[in-house]
Amino acid sequence: MDSGFGYFATHDAVDPATLARMVEERGHVALMFSEHTHIPVTGGAPLGPDGGPLPRKYWHTYDPLVACTAAGAATTRLRVGTAICLVPQHEPIALAKAVASVDALTGGRFEFGIGAGWNAPEIRNHGVDPARRFAVMKEHIEAMRQIWTRADAEYHGEFVSFGPMWSWPKPAQSPYPPILVGGTGPRVFDRVLAYGDAWLPNYGPGVLERVPELLGRADDAGRFIKVVMLSAPADPAVLEQCEKAGVSRVMAWLPSTGPARIERQMDAFEAALADMRGE
Repeated sequence: MDSGFGYFATHDAVDPATLARMVEERGHVALMFSEHTHIPVTGGAPLGPDGGPLPRKYWHTYDPLVACTAAGAATTRLRVGTAICLVPQHEPIALAKAVASVDALTGGRFEFGIGAGWNAPEIRNHGVDPARRFAVMKEHIEAMRQIWTRADAEYHGEFVSFGPMWSWPKPAQSPYPPILVGGTGPRVFDRVLAYGDAWLPNYGPGVLERVPELLGRADDAGRFIKVVMLSAPADPAVLEQCEKAGVSRVMAWLPSTGPARIERQMDAFEAALADMRGE
């Protein structure tokens, strides 16, 4: 089981390139960046998916693909990715180009963590009905896979339709960067198995207990699916449970702040990993 970090890369905190060098130098495998294109002003204090106050970092983030490019250019081994890219909020032809470009420019080190989003006003501002966001995401991913893998790409669906087209560069990874499907809803495993290479949940009550079901369904389908656990706590007992459950990577969120506090958070997570490993 390897390790990494998630990060809301804001303009007033440690920048993506500097943080990426820190993460790589400490021996971790990956750094993944969150996304919100904007947070609509609705007249009251913005609320998060759990109903609590939404931290200001949600509307101060860099574009995650730009952050990945900066992080990838500053490192040589670190895998960079999105945790998560809100796919329904993007035009798929342009997003396919951006993902392929980042993967090519980083030498095949990009991981495409995806989700459909939870902020209904934000989703509507992109012209998407929140009730149809998962169907939109499915078609966007299907269309992008055509663009990534075919010289003459073509796709026709309810939300996305284009005739034969050319688009380069193609991704450095074959057939395309791994797709990590976020979420913990009742149908998330259907989405993982339909178009994903890994499940990317946030750690929480009941999440680890669901891993055997996913791995069993993947085995029945002849698929190899990984589990990458976000929000992993600096707790040796929990990290050991993750490893025993079959989690491939544990990732802790880092605060959007200065280097001293970030380093303390890294130290705590690394100490928990070392304790879990008996080091």
